[in-house]
Amino acid sequence: MISYILIFYSLFMIQDNSNLIFEASNKEDISKWYVVDDGVMGGVSEGTITMNTSKNLLFTGQVRLENNGGFSSIRYNFETKQVKQYQYVVLRLKGDGKEYQFRIKEDRQQRYSYIQSFKTSGEWQTIKLPLDEFYAGFRGNKLKIPNYAGLEMDEIAILIGNKRKESFSLEIDKIYLE
Repeated sequence: MISYILIFYSLFMIQDNSNLIFEASNKEDISKWYVVDDGVMGGVSEGTITMNTSKNLLFTGQVRLENNGGFSSIRYNFETKQVKQYQYVVLRLKGDGKEYQFRIKEDRQQRYSYIQSFKTSGEWQTIKLPLDEFYAGFRGNKLKIPNYAGLEMDEIAILIGNKRKESFSLEIDKIYLE
């Protein structure tokens, strides 16, 4: 009888990770992330993704403005998450003092994203972005449709595109919903 109670207790105490989007310390396969640079439009910016010695995802590169370029981004697809019970997407990261955009897609096939900018400090930060403040945007233009409804998500992205030539470095530990 005691062993049944212990098994039940163990199963009950397993942490629910339904709010987790990405956690580097879980040795998440970085091949699920991919880079999209301005080369899709003729630009020459270059971003890369690696796992650093601290076992965090590292997004680094150079944004260049030649050929109407000016951005680098990383994207991460996952099984569609029901997110209506959450109010925030939370980022645990260390940036380089630059501004980035966090982007959400309800369906990875939709052409536009829901966008919110965040500024990094150069130190480790926990950044909470309210889901209802993500606006719809496409190719640098804000769309005249409602903000993110916060019902489903199946792709996230992080983009740097500050209209200047610059190198960048962003170390990501964890992304989750709260």
